[in-house]
Amino acid sequence: MHLRIFALLTASSALLCAQAVPPMPATVIHEANIEYSNVGGKVEMDIVRPRAASTEPRPAVLLVHGGGFRAGNRQSYLPEAIRLAERGYVAATVSYRLAPRNQFPAPVHDVKAAVRFLRANAAKYGIDTERIGAMGGSAGGHLVLFLGLTGGVEEFEGSGPNRQFSSKVSCVVDYYGPTDFTQSYSKSVDAAQVLPQFLGGDLEHSRPAHIRASPLNWVTPNAAPMLIIHGTKDAYVAYEQSAWLLERLLNAGVPAELETISGAGHGFKGADKEKAEQRAFAYFDQQLKEKIPQRHILISDHGPAGEIVAMDWPSGKVLWTKPNEHSHDVQALPNGHVLFTLGSKKYVAELDQNHQEVWTYGAAEGLEHPLSAQRLPNGNTLIGDAKLGRVIEVTPDKRIVWKYETPDIANMRMRNSHRTAQGTTLIAVEAEAKIIEVDQAGKIVWQWQAPNGKNRRAYQARRLANGNTLICISDPGELVEVDPSGKVVRSIGGAKSDIQMGWTSGFAQWPNGNLLISDYTGRRLMEVDPAGKVVNEMRTGARTVASVELLP
Repeated sequence: MHLRIFALLTASSALLCAQAVPPMPATVIHEANIEYSNVGGKVEMDIVRPRAASTEPRPAVLLVHGGGFRAGNRQSYLPEAIRLAERGYVAATVSYRLAPRNQFPAPVHDVKAAVRFLRANAAKYGIDTERIGAMGGSAGGHLVLFLGLTGGVEEFEGSGPNRQFSSKVSCVVDYYGPTDFTQSYSKSVDAAQVLPQFLGGDLEHSRPAHIRASPLNWVTPNAAPMLIIHGTKDAYVAYEQSAWLLERLLNAGVPAELETISGAGHGFKGADKEKAEQRAFAYFDQQLKEKIPQRHILISDHGPAGEIVAMDWPSGKVLWTKPNEHSHDVQALPNGHVLFTLGSKKYVAELDQNHQEVWTYGAAEGLEHPLSAQRLPNGNTLIGDAKLGRVIEVTPDKRIVWKYETPDIANMRMRNSHRTAQGTTLIAVEAEAKIIEVDQAGKIVWQWQAPNGKNRRAYQARRLANGNTLICISDPGELVEVDPSGKVVRSIGGAKSDIQMGWTSGFAQWPNGNLLISDYTGRRLMEVDPAGKVVNEMRTGARTVASVELLP
């Protein structure tokens, strides 16, 4: 009986006993025994890829075998690698260091090094570095969960090679991977034998290691999208382990799905295995082949980095940066130039396509602290100076042709100003959570006060084609659409519980009506549809984004 149980312990989705290399179809290329790291011992991978030439790099999938962290071999996943290659993927099946000689997090370090190897050798193997997924079963499921959950977490990167490359993955398919080791012992036939070898002791003696090694404890909104596949009769990893993970991922706003296979145990067979594989491969097709169109955006980082940033959206890939001295505003110009403020340096600058300054207006012309700048259709520039309480329109040769000035908006009480299509100017009086609209004669022709304005702040307002005005306010963060009578006809965020923001600062509108919104204190950028549903989201980390803009 003991021997039978031990054999089962080494099983995963592909029955991980020693296997011969399957015959390779003529349609694929198989390269075996590729060393990808040699930290604590040599570890290797096999790569299977389409033989047919391609003018475009292909998506890749990393396959990680199971076996209770102490057994199994990468060749067990070669049949799946072949089928993936025949679908147009570059598939890499990897070995990793095994327990008890190598304990957590050594195998995590290895699989992260494997992802970095694929990126470092992308040109050689024809890999699209922006489209790398991961799939694993049982112990391998646990390891690919760590790939998806801890991208950029330094303590799990290890000291392997290619550290200049990212170990993040675009999506994860997890077959019945354990997610909470502190709950494993009571509902697993082998946890008492397996986990002490992997974690350095049982739960009583190594509880911190059990907590640290549990994927459930590493869920954040930055996690990769995930498909979890689990059978309801699994005696080795309880089905509820996947249900817990799904709940936590969804609560964190991470796209996640759970494919339940009723009556299936650990190590799918027959029809269950076929169903799981079809679901997994379809998921990879959805996540890795159906490329999300990348649009380009500009952000003004008011935080520690102090720079304007051009990036892809929604991937967040940085295209270029330019210091802005922790200032606020940025605008993309039709000719490929960029206009932005450098408040603490007391000037506004225009950059050309090479990011060199070609026009400035600043202290020599009397500016003290410009927070907003807008290039107008007539070629003039609208500049808001928050310290002076002055909004001016200046010509390219720096002549002032219009001015609005009042102590009510001086001493940093105002933020953004913006010219409407009707020729009026919207000014955000931040200190009073109020928007005023000023005509060419300097007369206030419309104003709007945020509810409970004494406790809120207003950053920016934009007039829509329908005559309404979009306004962003803080505490709680909210983007409101206000009609000419002052009635709020649409609200995103605010006191509702569907989307919670701390301080809504910049926003921009795409032609399809979607909105790009910066949650300044929440440190995230969100794309929402006209109904307020989040379409894409990116956590900005240390960046505090004041303004956002769409690049043509």
